[in-house]
Amino acid sequence: MLSAFRFTPLFVALAATIPVAAQAEEEKAEGFIEGSSLNLHFRNAYFNRNEKNRQVEDKREWGQGAVARFESGYTPGTIGFGLDAHAMIGLKLDGGSGHAGTSILPSEPGDKARHAFSTAGGAIKIKGFDTEFKAGDLFLTNPVIAGGETRMLPQTFRGVAVTNNSIDGLMLEGGKVSFTKPYNQSGHRRINTYYSNQTPEQDSQNLSWAGASWSGTENITANVYAAELKDIWNQYYADFDYTYAVNDLVSLNPGVHFYHTQDTGQSKLGSIDNNTWSVHFTVAAGYHSVTAAYQRVNGNTPFDYINLGDSIFLDNSRMYSDFNAPNERSWKLQYDYDFAGLGVPGLTSSLSYSRGKADLTKASQNTEFYDFYNPDGKNGRHWERDFDLKYVFQEGQLKDLSVLLRYATHRANAAYASEQDNDEFRVIVDYPLNVF
Repeated sequence: MLSAFRFTPLFVALAATIPVAAQAEEEKAEGFIEGSSLNLHFRNAYFNRNEKNRQVEDKREWGQGAVARFESGYTPGTIGFGLDAHAMIGLKLDGGSGHAGTSILPSEPGDKARHAFSTAGGAIKIKGFDTEFKAGDLFLTNPVIAGGETRMLPQTFRGVAVTNNSIDGLMLEGGKVSFTKPYNQSGHRRINTYYSNQTPEQDSQNLSWAGASWSGTENITANVYAAELKDIWNQYYADFDYTYAVNDLVSLNPGVHFYHTQDTGQSKLGSIDNNTWSVHFTVAAGYHSVTAAYQRVNGNTPFDYINLGDSIFLDNSRMYSDFNAPNERSWKLQYDYDFAGLGVPGLTSSLSYSRGKADLTKASQNTEFYDFYNPDGKNGRHWERDFDLKYVFQEGQLKDLSVLLRYATHRANAAYASEQDNDEFRVIVDYPLNVF
């Protein structure tokens, strides 16, 4: 349990990692203005989602998003102060009139997407002795709290965060957030989870986390994290990834991801005791790579994560399905090719097939919290086929502009969650621009 996991001890633990000798040396400061940067990111997104078994089958939305991010340097001195700020806007180019609901745009009563939504925020930051503290609106990416980056605009969180890099190859971090700004709305709201029934009573007051990320050993990465979603769950995560170079052409990459989730406090989502893990093995040869993966959910609730976020670091999380139903077993086979091998640098492709099976009669029958239970779901099966094609311009005025085409087909039998048959097509054009 994380009953002793609170924000103040977290900072004490991280501060203890600062070497005493380092405190006697003042780092060279870049300066508040001299070390600053301004980056713009434009994203044009088109989503077409044909949900064949739903009331609104053909959902289509098209929008243009823009994000401006300013990051200052730090004032000179042993302790430096700085400021980050951002502004973002999303514009509807097409959608609504019975076709809204792909999730890239907000919706209003009457199923008509809003014409525009926007937000702005900032964070103060303090740095000293390889430790950085931020308070305000944060962009976060880790296995237990990651802002969604797959839609038109990114997700942010409001709270505090601290990172420490005193030891080469080791990054320590932690923090606490109380609100989130989802990727398809202007305002902030309390944090909830993706697969719950999402009633106001199931919102959480805050999420606290701490973790360590290791990359100091050649060809090895590892992460360990713990998080507390107040009155809902404690979640623990660990992964290990290793790349072995057979020769200059061939490499082998095994890896594993593991989550343990258990209810805590008021248990607003009921009883949770869930172990979910995935393993993968990739063989890369020149411009080709083939990956095989296996994933298991052990528990009568789904593997759940923060709503609208990307904090699901599992191998079989695909474009449409995460293959994370209660007691689900799934496998994936994926082939990737880099067209630089045919003289077209910047063009890459990925093709995968995933298949899962779940016994939903074992899912929790208390549907007040989750609605996965199906008395006829003894042999729930589904599959998904995904294809991605991406091109990044390598030079000229369009350098770094990318075009991503994504297509997914998902099919399920009657025993698996009411036959979720779906065809989805996405076109995403990204143009990052560094102003200074």
